[in-house]
Amino acid sequence: MTDTTMPTTRLGEGGPEVGAQGLGCMGMSFAYGPADADESRATLERALERGVTLYDTADAYGAGENERFLSPFFRAHRDEVVIATKFALAIPPDDPTRRVVRNDPPYIRQAVEASLKRLDVDVIDLYYMHRRDVNVPIEETVGVMSDLVREGKVKYLGLSEVTAGELRTAHSVHPVTAVQSEWSLFSRDIEANVVPAARDLGVALVPYSPLGRGFLTGSFVNADQDLTADDFRRQQPRFTGDNAAANAALLEPIREVAAAHEATLGQIALAWVQQRASVHDLPVVPIPGTRRPARVEENTAALRITLTPEQLALLDAVAAKVSGTRYADMTFTSAGRE
Repeated sequence: MTDTTMPTTRLGEGGPEVGAQGLGCMGMSFAYGPADADESRATLERALERGVTLYDTADAYGAGENERFLSPFFRAHRDEVVIATKFALAIPPDDPTRRVVRNDPPYIRQAVEASLKRLDVDVIDLYYMHRRDVNVPIEETVGVMSDLVREGKVKYLGLSEVTAGELRTAHSVHPVTAVQSEWSLFSRDIEANVVPAARDLGVALVPYSPLGRGFLTGSFVNADQDLTADDFRRQQPRFTGDNAAANAALLEPIREVAAAHEATLGQIALAWVQQRASVHDLPVVPIPGTRRPARVEENTAALRITLTPEQLALLDAVAAKVSGTRYADMTFTSAGRE
């Protein structure tokens, strides 16, 4: 039973109705250093109590470990949650530290069966293509994904980090329910082409890293100095060296707006992303990641914040001043191919 009335939204035309904010679960077992399993489980339960129903994972997160970790929670609440997972980042047998993008039909069929087994469910609610392999026609990839829907293994289809053209082509093969891409005060490249295409097609946007991987909350200043050696953020250019110092200064407008609302930096960053729905006239369901119940409380409370036009204008100026790209290799993002 929930203790809050979270607004809901529908993911795409004919898609599932979900809480207006989802939960990114990657960090519970991958990428962001050590995690406490009991605290992560408490976070999942608290999120559900707060009205969160969309839970996001992927087969690449911890080489399947994240899906396994989430499985007991999903089984216990199967009728209350919408499970989103992804395929495409394959692990070469000779090097478990690498990821190779694969969109070919045999791999997709192998991947979906493995995810179904790890999640211990009969059907995946929302199945994303995690990254785009440009050597495989997207019509071929989505064609196989469409077969999975007809076979009852998947309910809805999603794409991650695709260009506007790729989205339009994919949608002509089978309706796409959601596009997942990075979207935050620091990362706005999808607004040029992807967002208008999604709006035209009736596709929802599911922003990942809406808190700038924690940087927008002020929880760290320089990844090299503040984060553990195994933290993925140490590999991202905007969080290290001179870029980190320059970007830390860009938090000042966020602090100003936060003070006016008696809110945290993270709540303002989330409120800005949430208001993209009205700014761009399409469903937007951000999936901030956390592994702490207190952060769930903080993040979901951001849904009560409405930023004024003046505050939006102040915050809108931030992205153009960001130093460094969001990945060292941007070819795997929509911005790298537009």
